Amino acid sequence: MRVLLVEDYAPVRKAVEKGLKEASFAVDVAADGREGLWYAQNNTYDAIILDLMLPEVSGMAILKQLRNTGSDVGILILTAKDAVEDRVAGLNAGADDYLIKPFSFDELLARVNVLVRRRYDKPNPMVEVGNLRINTASKQVTRAGVRIELTKREYSLLLYLAMRQGEDVSRTEIWENVYEFDSNAHSNVVDVYIRYLRKKIERPEWPRIIHTRRGFGYRLIEDEAPQ
Repeated sequence: MRVLLVEDYAPVRKAVEKGLKEASFAVDVAADGREGLWYAQNNTYDAIILDLMLPEVSGMAILKQLRNTGSDVGILILTAKDAVEDRVAGLNAGADDYLIKPFSFDELLARVNVLVRRRYDKPNPMVEVGNLRINTASKQVTRAGVRIELTKREYSLLLYLAMRQGEDVSRTEIWENVYEFDSNAHSNVVDVYIRYLRKKIERPEWPRIIHTRRGFGYRLIEDEAPQ
């Protein structure tokens, strides 16, 4: 899952970026509002974490611009402005959530996970595809009760496919949603990680679950007839 963090205070920005990456998110960061708005308008995100008091362009201006142009990305305001009227103004302008500094990173992470699940219409933190279980809170993956150990990148790829289970997902969509803007990854890295995933989550005794859709990309669904 890919997140944009727009925060001008370096200690908070670096700490949140580090925590999100450790939680298997792909993270783009911006230190001012102008850069943040550019990122938000030119990339696809599953959630945006947005400070209000930013140089160049305010967080509120970014929020209003995105909503006025039809963006439905989940936006969490992260700010020291704790007055009731500020929270009301942010929510009325289109924010999905509002978290006041200082904050617990665990709470921030839980709120971001809610926004991501809401984006894919998955209210339950347990995402299931056949006998595959992904606990988005603990990041634990099992299949038929067997614990599967995945790297952060493998987990991110699997979760994105699971959030869109039953759909054809192109390599471009995977790249745009699983890798940071400044990543050096190239298109064939997706195929490489699909192979890694297949080795870990597919066994002869289990139904096939990752399907190559020639000309389209990949589909995650259990026990589908080969295409």
